[in-house]
Amino acid sequence: MPEFRLDDYLARIGFRDPVEPNLTTLAALHRQHVSAIPFEGLDPLLGRPVNLDLGTLQRKLVHSRRGGYCFEQNILFKAVLEKIGFQVTGLTARVLWMSPPESPLGPRTHMLLKVDLPDGPRLADVGFGVCVMDTPLKFQTDIEQRTAMGTYRLSEAGGLFCLSAIQPAGWRRMYTFNLEPQIQSDYEIGSWFAATHPAAPFSSTLIMERVSGDKRYKLVNRKFAVEARDGQPLEERTLGTVAELRETFEQTFNIEPPVPVEQVFSRLPT
Repeated sequence: MPEFRLDDYLARIGFRDPVEPNLTTLAALHRQHVSAIPFEGLDPLLGRPVNLDLGTLQRKLVHSRRGGYCFEQNILFKAVLEKIGFQVTGLTARVLWMSPPESPLGPRTHMLLKVDLPDGPRLADVGFGVCVMDTPLKFQTDIEQRTAMGTYRLSEAGGLFCLSAIQPAGWRRMYTFNLEPQIQSDYEIGSWFAATHPAAPFSSTLIMERVSGDKRYKLVNRKFAVEARDGQPLEERTLGTVAELRETFEQTFNIEPPVPVEQVFSRLPT
């Protein structure tokens, strides 16, 4: 197991304050992580392997101009928090974002974290790539939790928790989960399915997202959008050229793809 270099991570996200295992540090790290390290699924789109060992994640997300998807993001964030001294439990969830209410539950293809603090547990998640959370939430059901960029609600029925977010059309379910702790092999299976199965989006769809300040930046294939709080649209356009995609990678997401931008562009449906 390679040494985890906390100082390198803090420099990557621009965090300069002292770190302590408390809510102030947790919230600040969460906020700066999603601003500095974007959600992106370039590797599965390009047919490249997604490796979840900590050494690879440090090289990719910390020491390179790359992001990652949920397993990469939250495994890294879990290591950060544990290095500081937080008590963290890794969980997995079944994504509901695109599923009608009557649909059967799908596989566990998302990772999230429960962080136990003296004043109660928090739900931390820096990797839900269609509605990235800007701050950890109270692990408390049936209350609306307003953040700088969203409004969330956690509900519970039959031992299953469900997290929802307000969007322009109303409440939308994000994912459902229980409190069974997960281990690395659970993440490996979920990540393999998410990266390679035809029913999962990442092998055929480019998804990128970054939350910074009062704006949410999204890229789905060639469709680029900027949103305000609760998903309110501010801008939407289609990237029609390689140059526009390159500029979006560099200026909006601070990403250097692992292959020439032309190769990424050629994989995107029109």
